[in-house]
Amino acid sequence: MKIAAFPRALACMASLLLALPGAVHAQSDWPNKPVRIIAAFAPGGSSDLVARQLALYLSTRYGQQFIVENRPGAGGNIGVTFVAKAAPDGYTLGLGTSGPLANNKSLYNPMPYDAEKDLSPIALVGEIPLMIAVNPSVKASNLSELVALSKTGTNVLSLSHPGNGTIGHLAIEYLRINSGARLLSIPYKGDSPAMTDAISGQVNGVSAPVTSLIPNVQGGKLKALAVTAKTRFAGLPNVPTANEQGIKLEATVWSAMVGPAGLPKSIVASLNQEINKYTSSAEGKAKLASLGMTPLAGTPAQLSALMATEAKKWKQVVQSAKISVE
Repeated sequence: MKIAAFPRALACMASLLLALPGAVHAQSDWPNKPVRIIAAFAPGGSSDLVARQLALYLSTRYGQQFIVENRPGAGGNIGVTFVAKAAPDGYTLGLGTSGPLANNKSLYNPMPYDAEKDLSPIALVGEIPLMIAVNPSVKASNLSELVALSKTGTNVLSLSHPGNGTIGHLAIEYLRINSGARLLSIPYKGDSPAMTDAISGQVNGVSAPVTSLIPNVQGGKLKALAVTAKTRFAGLPNVPTANEQGIKLEATVWSAMVGPAGLPKSIVASLNQEINKYTSSAEGKAKLASLGMTPLAGTPAQLSALMATEAKKWKQVVQSAKISVE
């Protein structure tokens, strides 16, 4: 090989190496040992499964193990507290949801951390919208008609939700405050019992994540009135959003990757790039869709803004409805 060609050959070899999975970040010292992803909810749920999808993908991309560790409890606060108090070295990350990253700030007193000060936003992953559905006997075919129906007669319409302070609960209160609907929110311990009593007619309807309601909507046991996202849900494209019906109501369970405050910007930027690649890929979209999740992407700054905006939005609802979590 001629001497003049040697540098060019080295450059070509380097380019090939950097294009290989697991070698894309080989020029960096991080990560040089396994990375923990703290899942703030119990094994088997959508948050846990998303964390495991990301762990597998990131392990392949970085050539180092990303291991999911579940630390559930207190609406996600226990897991996120662990992340907030970890060393900002890139070896402890967290997969949290809108609850511990925004909503819980107004619900728990005291809060063990300040999401806006004690965490490094990394990347949005996806969101699961809520659905408001009713028993087929309710004489309303959409959310606008339900609001109108609630204002007639003497009986207050009852809507169940998965528990005090959950996004299903907050959405009912938000709807009641902004539309003047006469609604009574009934707390249950989880999606299933809340849905079961709506099907049986013990309550008029239910407000819960769309994924838990899809089978019974498709089976005709519940009547879907609206999804509460900016756009329609791909799994039920015929169900309009609340906004389409002229009712201001957006409420979703969104998931995001975060780290402790002070996480090096180079690590944040690298993880953000890789997670965005995943959620924008055909594989990532398909796997997230299998969990009923709409993929999202964006910058760390956009995630930070979302956390602050959502915290402010739900604080107003919590205070107006006098909601507290013991």
